[in-house]
Amino acid sequence: MDYSKFISEHSKARNPSSIRALMPYMNLKTVISLGAGQPNAQTFPFAGMTVTLKNGDVLEMDPELFQRCLSYDATAGLKQLQDWLKELQIIEHHPSVEFDLAIGAGSQDLLTKGLEMFINPGDAVLVEDPAYTGALAFLQTQDCDVVGCKTDDGGMIPEAFESLLENWPTSNPYGKTDQARPKVLYCHPTAGNPTGVSLSEERKRSIYAICQKYDIMILEDDAYYYLQFDNKRIASYFSLDVDGRVLRCDSMSKILSSGLRIGWVSGPKELIERMNMHTMATNLQPAGIPQLMAYELLHKWGHDGFFEHVAQVSKFYKEKRDLFVDGLDKYMVGRAEWVVPTAGMFVWLKLLNGITDSFDLVMNRALKKQVVAIPGDAFMPMGNKTPYIRVSYSNVDKDAMDEALRRLADAIDEEVASRQ
Repeated sequence: MDYSKFISEHSKARNPSSIRALMPYMNLKTVISLGAGQPNAQTFPFAGMTVTLKNGDVLEMDPELFQRCLSYDATAGLKQLQDWLKELQIIEHHPSVEFDLAIGAGSQDLLTKGLEMFINPGDAVLVEDPAYTGALAFLQTQDCDVVGCKTDDGGMIPEAFESLLENWPTSNPYGKTDQARPKVLYCHPTAGNPTGVSLSEERKRSIYAICQKYDIMILEDDAYYYLQFDNKRIASYFSLDVDGRVLRCDSMSKILSSGLRIGWVSGPKELIERMNMHTMATNLQPAGIPQLMAYELLHKWGHDGFFEHVAQVSKFYKEKRDLFVDGLDKYMVGRAEWVVPTAGMFVWLKLLNGITDSFDLVMNRALKKQVVAIPGDAFMPMGNKTPYIRVSYSNVDKDAMDEALRRLADAIDEEVASRQ
């Protein structure tokens, strides 16, 4: 594929940093460096590091790698961790096209760099409607129009997606009759945040075919991929890709630790190189010590051990989901509608009984009753009012779930009574 037509002028203007381009050579024992202004590690107070796991095992960081990770290192991440993750992508997704991989400070760091790479001033960018608020918050800082793609209980609707593109620019919700057709789709296909809905392989294949037809790149933000509750995970866009039109973001936040701030992006080498140039010009590299912690653990586990761990994590959240759905059945029937999620942490509640805007209910009545939810307008691409709210079962126990839903039900009843 010719990626130059997708890459923004802003991104094209970036050139490799001469200093960062030399980083791979800095750690070669045969090389004497008079180059980058590396602080001398002898001045650092840290001599070594061990990490104790919950099962009692102790990980001792490799002394040489530890000292290396205390200093500046490669833009795309610790090579040992990169190699482990590349092998993971091959084992899990069986990609049919060549790909490269880079590590970032969480998937949020990478998805924003990916989006920025595709956006020229005045462009339209496709997102799901509703969409992840973190991506929307970034897009609102860009000179672009965010165009929502219709969804239902199964996620993005292929027929509506194709109609939007086929009838462009007449279908443009902003009424811009001279705007070029969008060239990138940002999507959250597994356990969508906020909907909790996971797109089926059938719909993914249909949407991918539409993207082929209209020559659109897919930025697949799949932070909840490993939190699927069925034993067989739904195939990713990355695994279905035959053209090299998918840029995939993964995260360790949901499966190892959100505080590690480690994500990884996989996709065409030319696009990964562009994102690395962005990193060279901003945060230089992902933090070394968290990468080393993750690598030592993953190396100890091996890929089989990693898959055993994510099976335990998904089982944990499935049990949380089941308890939460019991609470919804107890308190929300007649007050809201919802789809039971098959992955992830969220339920997307549609409030009933004439409530068309959830904002005041959540931000006033619910807070006064000491219960927190997220008003649905935070996830609307065009900021429109909505009767939906996002609730999460990830970090509350059974008794807290029951009490929270009881309080939320009381707030809903008060809101309905106030309108009569």
